[in-house]
Amino acid sequence: MRFSNNLVGLLNLLTLILSIPILGGGIWLSHRAHTDCEKFLEKPIIAIGVILLLISLAGLIGSCCRVNFLLWVYLLVMFLLIVLLFCFTVFAFVVTNKGAGEALDGKGYKEYRLGDYSHWLQKRVTNAKNWDRIRSCLVDGKVCKSLENETQTTVAEFYAKNLSPIQSGCCKPPTDCGFQYVSPTVWDVGTTNSTDSDCALWNNNQSELCFSCQSCKAGVLQNIKTDWKKVAIVNIIFLIFLIMVYTVGCCAFRNNRIDNSGWKQPYA
Repeated sequence: MRFSNNLVGLLNLLTLILSIPILGGGIWLSHRAHTDCEKFLEKPIIAIGVILLLISLAGLIGSCCRVNFLLWVYLLVMFLLIVLLFCFTVFAFVVTNKGAGEALDGKGYKEYRLGDYSHWLQKRVTNAKNWDRIRSCLVDGKVCKSLENETQTTVAEFYAKNLSPIQSGCCKPPTDCGFQYVSPTVWDVGTTNSTDSDCALWNNNQSELCFSCQSCKAGVLQNIKTDWKKVAIVNIIFLIFLIMVYTVGCCAFRNNRIDNSGWKQPYA
């Protein structure tokens, strides 16, 4: 068997082995999911597992058993995957280009405003159905739990903290509200002259806090922006790898055609 066929077979065998725990994890999660956040993850994980399983089987059988049709399907899917991955990478850089936290005097953290981010990202969190699911994930994930437990933290210590974007946007009221500090997640509302709509949405109830605030949505978008940029960089590396695999797959496909035609050619 030629080198390119061996290499494609080996790569797809590894992918096949990888797809089994991914698929199993998705099925396990579907039986264990109780929250909207967990249920939201199960279908994509199962879909990824099934797709990897089918693609790897097509590539493995096509290269090792010299089945041209399956190898052709494998190469077609790989080509579409390369195009989609390239488009997603460019899209990720474009939609995450806007938006940054606002540094505050005397504060160790930044605050975030929804209007600073791209309109496409804003639409994702302003959609009520989407936000209900995200909010459920935030509450279930107890993103403010570490702050809730710091009841002895002084106001000076709190202002010096380096809060994450989600903690800054969801676990405390905006600074413009002028509320009096009691503890990291409890504030004396009193009266405020601020025109910020988030001030009226703040609630000292630990399951409410500022989870309905625009600042919370902005904090989530800042996290998404950071994560997507990291994913886009990984995608570039993965894209180069896929192009290399696709090239080797094309060599294997050519070898199959030559062998099936009965021609004698040097090994690739």
